[in-house]
Amino acid sequence: MSVDAQRIERPFLRPEAIDLTQALTPNALAVLTVLRSPDLTAARAKAGVVDAQSFAARLLPDPTLTLGFDYRYAGPDVLNGLLGQFGLDLAALRTRRVTEAAGRAAGEQVRLDIAWAEWQAAGAARLQGVRITALTATLDLDQANTIAATRVLDASLRAAGRGDIGGDAVETHRLAALDASDRARVDARDLAAARVELNRLLGLPPATVLILAATPPVTPPPPAATLDTLARTARLDLQALQAGYRVQEAAVHRAVLDQFPALTLSINAARDTADNRTVGPSVAFTAPLWNRNRGGIAVATATRTELRAESAARLAHTTADLAAAVGVVDAALRQRADLAPALPALAEFAAASRRAADRGDLAPATADVAEQSLRDRQRTLLALDQAAAEGMIALELLTGAPQESWSR
Repeated sequence: MSVDAQRIERPFLRPEAIDLTQALTPNALAVLTVLRSPDLTAARAKAGVVDAQSFAARLLPDPTLTLGFDYRYAGPDVLNGLLGQFGLDLAALRTRRVTEAAGRAAGEQVRLDIAWAEWQAAGAARLQGVRITALTATLDLDQANTIAATRVLDASLRAAGRGDIGGDAVETHRLAALDASDRARVDARDLAAARVELNRLLGLPPATVLILAATPPVTPPPPAATLDTLARTARLDLQALQAGYRVQEAAVHRAVLDQFPALTLSINAARDTADNRTVGPSVAFTAPLWNRNRGGIAVATATRTELRAESAARLAHTTADLAAAVGVVDAALRQRADLAPALPALAEFAAASRRAADRGDLAPATADVAEQSLRDRQRTLLALDQAAAEGMIALELLTGAPQESWSR
């Protein structure tokens, strides 16, 4: 990591011993992503290019040296002519300060962009971890539902063969079995896609199967206005935009300086064929009559205005996105609070139905339906937990700060 990036608070990069054969915590996923991501490795290489450009901007231009020789091939004089000239471009000295300022701001912008990309990549890996954990549990429920629905369908087919039920009941059970099977296939496909995406973020082979720790419980987030205030100071991309604005401010200053004559100072020494020796300075400059770099000033000023507008637009989008994400988390937590209290009663009813079916006091299909109702409620709660957890990670990404710092 660069020194500038190390000064930025990124708690997901806490040192941690990582064993891919053990359950990986969200912090471990973040560390692996930042260290192994090919995209981040390429982005960090860009910082070296900017450092080299900043170094080049601080260098003074080399002077020019001109030597001349005039061979005397006819005439009364007896000497050959000699010419020496030493020149220095003074325009580079005039713009050196703003060029250095632009280089420093450009380096800061790149480092902030890299740190922001690391933050986003770490959050993306944690999002995939939440999805994989939720989809794994959901797929288990789907598979159990598929087995139960198929068992009920088989029983209804046998009952229809005896003439105990009609075709409408069989069709209902058949559709239920198809629906359970379709949900299992969709969740299996989404789980496989999430695993591949996580491996891509971590720079691991696509077939790698990681063991993930359980998703931590979600607590209600602060109000959107509080998070919006935090985002305006914590988001690294906004700070990078400010650094980019300073780069463009320096470009405007340089464009203004370039409207003045570009001076080149030379010291000349000569000896002609008559042995006359001369020495003296000369100055060359561009006369600012028509152009005066007005086009360059206009382009630089318009670009600076564009950056200011882009920064304002990003702030507006951040405010709207934060409000939406807080709404998602609050809605998921509220719906979970409404549904969770009924889960113990459903579990007790399903267990009692299965015991009654095992004793022969109740039809097995009735117990299957009771257990399926329980699994459906569990599936709904898993979806709400996933939405809340993903919403909290989205809030971290939008604010540019971890949950631990929201109360500070």
